[in-house]
Amino acid sequence: MQVSWLLAVPGVAAMLAFHFVPIGFGSYYAFTNWNGLSHATWVGLKNFRSIFADPSLRGALWHVLELTACFVVAVNVIGLCLALGLNRAVKTRHLLRVVFFAPVALSPLAVSYIWLWIFDYQGALNRVLVDVGLGSWRRPWLGDPSTALWAILVVMVWQFTGLAMVLYLAGLQGISDDVYEAALVDGASGWMRLRRVVLPLLAPALTVCATITMISGLRVFDQVMALTQGGPVNATQTLATEVYQETFFLGQFGYGAAYALILTALITGLVLTQLAFLRRNEARL
Repeated sequence: MQVSWLLAVPGVAAMLAFHFVPIGFGSYYAFTNWNGLSHATWVGLKNFRSIFADPSLRGALWHVLELTACFVVAVNVIGLCLALGLNRAVKTRHLLRVVFFAPVALSPLAVSYIWLWIFDYQGALNRVLVDVGLGSWRRPWLGDPSTALWAILVVMVWQFTGLAMVLYLAGLQGISDDVYEAALVDGASGWMRLRRVVLPLLAPALTVCATITMISGLRVFDQVMALTQGGPVNATQTLATEVYQETFFLGQFGYGAAYALILTALITGLVLTQLAFLRRNEARL
């Protein structure tokens, strides 16, 4: 028993040094006025009062909540549909699984720069629209405040749907054939089998997938910085980009740390609430 605990010491030490210690220092600096160079001055709740009085917080908060809600729903719905379609029947299902999962293995920045070219006014999307006779739909997708946030959503959904598909496939393959056969013997239709048999048994996979996608949506950063850098006119500003701009552009490290602490609290609260709801739903099923 003692040896097994010793084997865990390097991992625990690394976790403390590279995760919890930075969080502790960041939490401390959130209550200070610090420019990253001089001595930090304790200011208490001043940073938080300034943040909550700033209209940009409300805009960034609304953007990240709107983006996250749509992201979680879209990724889980599309991922579930792909998993159901590629579970058994399709002969080329192994190849298609690799194709749909491939974007997950790519860097978010690399994916975003590819889509940056696609969404450009002279890019692939607008060229296709012109070629099919829909030239009136052509627009600067990333330069229009009404479409920029949704363009970012498309990029995120395209990249992470494959992850949801794999998680749901794992859940589907864990369902015994005897369950399907019993439902068929009872005369259940395809829709009834999906609703009454498959979906309840996929509840644990839904919990995992919804949690991962919510965390990814709330902390979105790479896609925003690569595609819009928070613009146009702050239409795609999120809490993570606010942290970056306040800290590294404006040099207000204490103010940026306060933003980061708010983001951490938001992620923790929403994820734990969702997790508790989904776990309770699993128990009922």
